[in-house]
Amino acid sequence: MSVKSSIAEKLEAAFSPERLEVINESHLHAGHHGHDGAGETHLRVRIVSAAFAGMGRVARHRAINDLVTAEFDAGLHALAVEAAAPGEPTRW
Repeated sequence: MSVKSSIAEKLEAAFSPERLEVINESHLHAGHHGHDGAGETHLRVRIVSAAFAGMGRVARHRAINDLVTAEFDAGLHALAVEAAAPGEPTRW
């Protein structure tokens, strides 16, 4: 299973999101710390879930990062997180 699919599956199970995008941005980071832009080393998560209601930004990021420890251990270098509760404005 791809890193992107693994993360999407974990986020779906944990947060039952209304909206979820997991985007591979590795190609944008070619040359960054020796990365060639191939593979799945830099991902972005955009998620809207009722589970985030009442949570601050840092708590949302921690909740997501706690789920993907195995992916980081396996070579994921960076995960950009854009998390919102329903009704909160997003720029995406």
